[in-house]
Amino acid sequence: MKRLPTRIVIVDDHEMVRKGLRSLLDLEQDLAIVGDVGTVADAVDLVERLHPHIVLLDMKLPDASGMEACRRLLAVSPQLRILILTSYAEDATVVAAVQSGAHGYILKDVRANDLIRAIRTVAEGLGYLDPRIAGQALHWIRTSSHPGAHPQGMTQLSPQERLIMPLLAEGKTNKEIAIQLRLSDKTVKNYLANIFDKLRVKRRTEAVAWFVKENRTGYTTRNT
Repeated sequence: MKRLPTRIVIVDDHEMVRKGLRSLLDLEQDLAIVGDVGTVADAVDLVERLHPHIVLLDMKLPDASGMEACRRLLAVSPQLRILILTSYAEDATVVAAVQSGAHGYILKDVRANDLIRAIRTVAEGLGYLDPRIAGQALHWIRTSSHPGAHPQGMTQLSPQERLIMPLLAEGKTNKEIAIQLRLSDKTVKNYLANIFDKLRVKRRTEAVAWFVKENRTGYTTRNT
């Protein structure tokens, strides 16, 4: 019996990127593009209606971050597989995406054959990390611990500070955090100063590393 094609939705706010991906993937008989959209809201609607196997997802979208997009998409379709396709290679972004439920992460300047291989790998139920970032991301996780940080974990942070941490991990700016939590920029800055002091870190990336380590239990990826 002939196997049905893998059904794919493309989520990217650049129309030319979506068209280019369609042109490439339409050449593969085992892959079928069933829709493409430019916002997370439209993606959620499309996934609910079309039930694709995979979403190709950019990390920076106009109405939500890639991390929030992962959570919203998986909430409406828990069996959905998500492959991040982006130009952002920062270690903290890669790890935060995986923490949010992404099953693969690949950079946009990838060769066509490698992208197709990544899609098929994720479709088969495996994890995929772009080889150019896999080593550095794993090294970052292993070496980003902070022995001087307080051992009480998230309990050492105030309720408001605990709300800020996942937004910080998503790469949001102080202004974006302030808007989402309905705070002033100055208040967010003060909260971050308190967080850094409690965790005994000096930079945002160090705070994100701490947060990822606190919350990574139960998540795994596989680099193929």
